[in-house]
Amino acid sequence: MAPLLEAIGIGKTYPGGTVANDGVNLSVNAGEVHAVVGENGAGKSTLMKILFGIEHPDRGELRLDGKPVSFANPREAIDAGIGMVFQHFSLVPSFSVYENVVLGSEPHAGIKFDRAKAIAEVRALSEKFRLQVDPLPPVGSLPVGQQQRVEILKALYRNARILILDEPTAVLAPQEVAELFVAIRSLVAQGRTVIFIAHKLPEVLEISDSITVMRAGKTVGQVKAREVTEQSLATLMVGREVALKVDRADTDQSRRVCAVQNVTILNERGNEVCADLSLNVHAGEIVGLVGVEGNGQAELLEAVAGLRPVAAGAIDLDGSNVVPLSVLERRGIGLASIPEDRIASGLATGASVAENLVATKLNDRRYVRNGLLDLKAIGANARKLIERFSIRVSGPNAAVGTLSGGNMQKVVVARELSEQPQLLLVSQPTRGVDLGATQFIWRSITDARDAGAAVLLSSADLSELLALSDRLLVFYRGRIVAAFLNRGDLAPETLGTYMLGLSTQTPDEMRAALK
Repeated sequence: MAPLLEAIGIGKTYPGGTVANDGVNLSVNAGEVHAVVGENGAGKSTLMKILFGIEHPDRGELRLDGKPVSFANPREAIDAGIGMVFQHFSLVPSFSVYENVVLGSEPHAGIKFDRAKAIAEVRALSEKFRLQVDPLPPVGSLPVGQQQRVEILKALYRNARILILDEPTAVLAPQEVAELFVAIRSLVAQGRTVIFIAHKLPEVLEISDSITVMRAGKTVGQVKAREVTEQSLATLMVGREVALKVDRADTDQSRRVCAVQNVTILNERGNEVCADLSLNVHAGEIVGLVGVEGNGQAELLEAVAGLRPVAAGAIDLDGSNVVPLSVLERRGIGLASIPEDRIASGLATGASVAENLVATKLNDRRYVRNGLLDLKAIGANARKLIERFSIRVSGPNAAVGTLSGGNMQKVVVARELSEQPQLLLVSQPTRGVDLGATQFIWRSITDARDAGAAVLLSSADLSELLALSDRLLVFYRGRIVAAFLNRGDLAPETLGTYMLGLSTQTPDEMRAALK
């Protein structure tokens, strides 16, 4: 039987000469879950945009039902039965679920919007595909997992036979992932085909039938999920053996470095995002902050770094309250920070690698003399750190904006860990970073911990938190609702129960892990 959808010899080069796709082949059979995996920059997103009519190939051919097709825009792809759910949703928060689903394709009774029919059709679709979404509430009131299902309903309402899901599990708690997989299996059982773009290999192996692996803009293999392991798939993606875990040394964790005491933090609208929060971080340990994004973890790290005001409470660093201190003063007593958004907050992309590597040290006499930059010393520092942190760059004077995501992140890590910090704040350290760079960044963070740094780590990737953390604190609506010692038997599903607010530990249950 001919494949339902094929991409044959697809090539795409962007202005400036970046080759995103170089002879890519993809063959998707009807009624299967087909995963497409690869490191960041492998060309997955470009290929999906071509399949959905957002981008247009320079060469190659698409075939649907065995016949050549070409999509000038997403509307043509939708009309051909292809739907796509992007990682960042396109929903109107104030509209109800059913209004979002039918927007642009509303049913009518005469010239009037047939509201009753729209509600009935959305409810029927939800029940048919086990998506379990109420059509009536405003989308803005729904958790992120439900919002994702609204996006899936939008595609199904437009009769999508092929559904492309772009990193669908990136923002979901484990229970929400399980519910999504139930819905995907229901879609496939009822004749739909799903293309699943992902980087979390255990999930890929769990949900997919076939897997296409991309590397550096090329297809390097298509395999059956049942015939590969996580390790062999990682090796195929990267082109070499990759360690999927990191070892942590035994450390003395008796000295408290940072104490957050009854801290309340407000957002820009004056609403509480963290309420009466208390926690400790000790030398030689990594404390992982667990939670669905938007539950206060990011705001806490910003407050400790000095980037967000504290409405009440104190933050002690090595015995001194740092709340009145500036960012520079906090750095002067041993705080280092790897921010969530490396481009917006961590780097000056138009400046050189060398300049970025000393951007937090412009009052340091090693690099500034009599008010003038010592370019020779700055260049020497850059060459040393480029080698130590394996940054792939043409030289110290290259603009940071020309580097890959993984190498940009290495520049931030190199700057923050060029000297051993007392307290290291880390937010989403490997988001958008390939496996090879992830391995290196994990090792750099644990090396700082092993050398005595206290580390506060926030990540949307539970596997990352479980791999790196000594203790785990679960946030829900700005409060700590559970605390665990990471002894190796802690399951993501256990954390997920608390992440979604389904359970809360008692103070006695949390005491040992809050120490």
